[in-house]
Amino acid sequence: MRLTAENLAVERGEDILFSDVSFVLNAGEALILTGKNGSGKSTLLRVVAGLLAPEAGRINFHLSDQRESRPVREASHYLGHRNGMKRELTVEENLSFWKAHLGNFEGGQGIEVEEAADGVGLSGITHLPYGYLSAGQQRRFAMARLLVAYRPVWILDEPTAALDSSADAMFAGLVRTHLENGGIALAATHQPLGLEGAKEIRMRGFAYGEPEPMP
Repeated sequence: MRLTAENLAVERGEDILFSDVSFVLNAGEALILTGKNGSGKSTLLRVVAGLLAPEAGRINFHLSDQRESRPVREASHYLGHRNGMKRELTVEENLSFWKAHLGNFEGGQGIEVEEAADGVGLSGITHLPYGYLSAGQQRRFAMARLLVAYRPVWILDEPTAALDSSADAMFAGLVRTHLENGGIALAATHQPLGLEGAKEIRMRGFAYGEPEPMP
């Protein structure tokens, strides 16, 4: 499995936000995007996810046994700033919807709702309305969406913003497990996710820095 970005460029207004962005991620690898607010981190993730079209460049995703490129959106989870859950529905109803709606990408299997709830440290409360929960609990259950339907590529925009250190550690463990199972992860973050050996792009906003290993 390989995800490749070649010479991506995006405009904001009449100016180039970034250009010539290229990277290669193989199974088990992660890319961390760092930089100030407005530097292009979220924009780059949305381009990779297929939510925005680049001004130039291309993105290819290949499974190991296939020569033709597949759309990344078919193989990815995108966890943005919003949780993507209905406040009026219970947690179980929300996660069951995503499990049925997304289904599983070839080569893997999602887990059951209660198991996913346990994976984010919140077992036993999936019967509650989502809107009844605290902001931290809501974010954890948004993370559980990554577990109920299998996708080999995780695209994560500030996944642990405003959460406590225990949530940071929990989510870092989920990402490490995903990578150990041959997945790929791309994350924009101001906080370290504890992913040793991850590649990094420091987004500068209207300038581009080469990928380099995380220290």
